[in-house]
Order: sequence, then C-alpha cells, then structure tokens
Amino acid sequence: MSTIDSQDCVVMGGGPAGATVGAILADHGRRVLILEKGGFPRHHIGESLMPETYGIFKRLGMLEKLRASHFPVKESVQFVSASGRDSQPFFFTDRDPGEWSRTWQVPRDRFDKMMLDNAREHGAQVREQANVKDVLFDGDRAIGVRAMIDGETVGIPARVVVDATGMNALLSRKLGIRQADADLKNASIYAYFKNAHRDTGRNAGATIIINTPDRKGWFWVIPLDNDITSIGVVAPPSHLFSGRGDDPLATFFEEAEDCPGIQRRLEKAECVSRAFVTSDFSACSRRLAGDGWVLVGDAFGFLDPVYSSGVMLALASGEMAADAIHDALLADDPSAERLGRFAPKLVDGIQMIRQLVYAFYNREFSFADFLRKYPQYHDDLVRVLIGDVFKNDLHDMFSAMKEYVDMPNPIRLDSGASIR
Repeated sequence: MSTIDSQDCVVMGGGPAGATVGAILADHGRRVLILEKGGFPRHHIGESLMPETYGIFKRLGMLEKLRASHFPVKESVQFVSASGRDSQPFFFTDRDPGEWSRTWQVPRDRFDKMMLDNAREHGAQVREQANVKDVLFDGDRAIGVRAMIDGETVGIPARVVVDATGMNALLSRKLGIRQADADLKNASIYAYFKNAHRDTGRNAGATIIINTPDRKGWFWVIPLDNDITSIGVVAPPSHLFSGRGDDPLATFFEEAEDCPGIQRRLEKAECVSRAFVTSDFSACSRRLAGDGWVLVGDAFGFLDPVYSSGVMLALASGEMAADAIHDALLADDPSAERLGRFAPKLVDGIQMIRQLVYAFYNREFSFADFLRKYPQYHDDLVRVLIGDVFKNDLHDMFSAMKEYVDMPNPIRLDSGASIR
C-alpha cells in the first residue's frame, strides 16, 4: 500500500456536510482532502431546505449562487389533514420579512455538486470516485484512512478524520456506536411529476405535508424547478411493502388513491421518473467524536424527514465541526474532548426537532388544537420549522406539548471512555 501526503483533515464523503467541513477548514488555511466515493452530479433525496441554512450559506459564499439559480423559493410549510383539509400555511416571513426567512427547494444532484465545487473554490482538495475502505487507528486515535483511488490502494495520514458518509455511517458502524430510534422506523416511495398542482403566490414554493386518511403515513409535495415536483409517501415498511407486490410505483398510486389531499395535486400530473425506495430509519450515534475523529450530518444521526431538517443539520454540524477541528489543531490537541466540544449544542437542537417529529406521529395530537390553547407558542413552533433550534430556548413549548404527547427520552451520548 502506497502513502500520499499527510493532511490536516481527511473528510470521507462530499455531500453537504463534507463540503461544508472542507470549505471552512480550507478558509482556515488547513490542508483538507475530501474523498467522495461516487461522482457528482448524482441523485439524492432531501430536496427541501430550512431557512436556518442562510447564515451558513452566507459564510460559504453560496448565497449568490443560490440567488442566481432557478430553484423555487420556499417561504412556507403547509399541513393537510387526513380528510384533505388544508391548514393555514406557516409563513416564515410573517415573523421576520428578511431574506434570511426564505430558502430554496433544491434538486440535490445540482445542489450537491454546487456545494462540492464551492469547497474546491475555497481551496479544499477533492477526489471523486475515491472509495474509503477503512479508517486507520493507532490505539484509540484515528490517524488516517485507507482508500481505493484510481485502482490503487493508498494510505492517507491525517491529524483528523471526519465521517461525512451519510447513512452509510462508515466509522460509527465500524465502531459499533450507531443505534436506531425504535419508534421512528419508516420507509418511503417517491417519484417525480410534471404539471402537478401548485399553489400560487407566497405559498407556491411551500413544502406540503399531507396525512393519509388512516394516519398510517403521509405524503410530501416539494416543488422543484422546470415544473417538476417531488412527491413521496412515507409509512412503516410493514405497511408499504408487506404483501404489496414488487412494483413500488403501483403501491405509491394505491396509497394516493385513498388520500384526497394528494389526489387533487396529482389530477393533471404526469410521472416522469421511476419510483425510488428508501428506508428512512432514524438513528443516532452514541458518540460524536473521539481522539482524531468526528461525525457530521447523517453519519452522526439521521432524523425522520417530515420537517426537512437533513440538509440544515448537515450544514450546521459541518460548520461546528470545522471550527472545532481548526481550534483543536491550533492547540495541537485533536482529542475527543476538543473535537466534540459542540456536542451539547448540536444534540439539543436535534432533540428539539425530534420532539416535534414525535408530536406529528401522534394520531391524537393536533397542532391547530395545541395552538388554540397555547397561542403564545406559535412563534416557537415556526422557529423549529425554520430550523432555529441552536440559540433559542424552546423547552417551555415542549413541556406544554407533554399534555398531549409522550415525548422521546433525551439523546444521551456516551462518555469519552474508549469504545474500541
């Protein structure tokens, strides 16, 4: 096995989390190498952004690129009841009319390529079609990776290794620290449609969440550019796949036939893709960092997609990790304690969204009824929907929700003791 130049940081994965780490570390003057297993552009789900991404996009120099795109602007989220009744949209700009209260609906093939190209522009080295086979350790400390590049196995020494491999979660699976959320086991079937019905005006770019009549599942409707709409159904795997045959698109339309909220949006629509199937099993790792390594994005934890928090959490964790890595290297101390210093902030934010996910899946809970009784929490609810969960105290709202919903236990990480 040959060896290439040592890096300050090797980032495994070039998606939004990895690209964020790479760009910020390069801005700090660090020698950083992003290794992406595939080639961009490539298909990926998770197309709806949260407005809280604005500040990170500004730091990354992405705002002008997004403004110049044809991606639909997202200003709201709307829920549709099991009977097909539309709620009033939650307009993010009602609480603050600034540009930072809007965001975009993004085709992930183009968006992810924009992010990775942006990391290159900031000075990060990027190698695509570079398959990381293993993370190398000296005792409990990560010291680099072994990868297949251009048909050759190479060792790459690094002071810090970042796992941004998404749901593959290469490092946390290797270390045996990833655990599923037993109450949030869902799967999805989705496809792309032309000429699906869209609202007009401020709600034209909204993400629509539609409950199925039996509340066994829900549909998402996400408008993209070129009159393409991403539409998917989410439900437990036992409901979507058991005894349903081997044609997922047929299952999708069977679910749509029974759902008035989606029927009228599909009335004149033409399906222009195959059906895609995913298993959206929520999971979280028991540790965020160790000596010489950090987890970011879905590689640390995946949260049910109902509120479209995935890209926001990827960017936020990537930004926090990059700054922690830079400071740790300045101190010549890439220890678990220094690299994982942002864990409480990140985990508390994830827990805020996770509690709202649990509320959504409770069949007896109604956001409308909750807000009629507690109108003072309307703004707090919108804050969660925009992803503003890292600097605001939202605990009072969730304490009130406990009257209606059994909330999940807090996410607790292991101590820094050895886990290998």
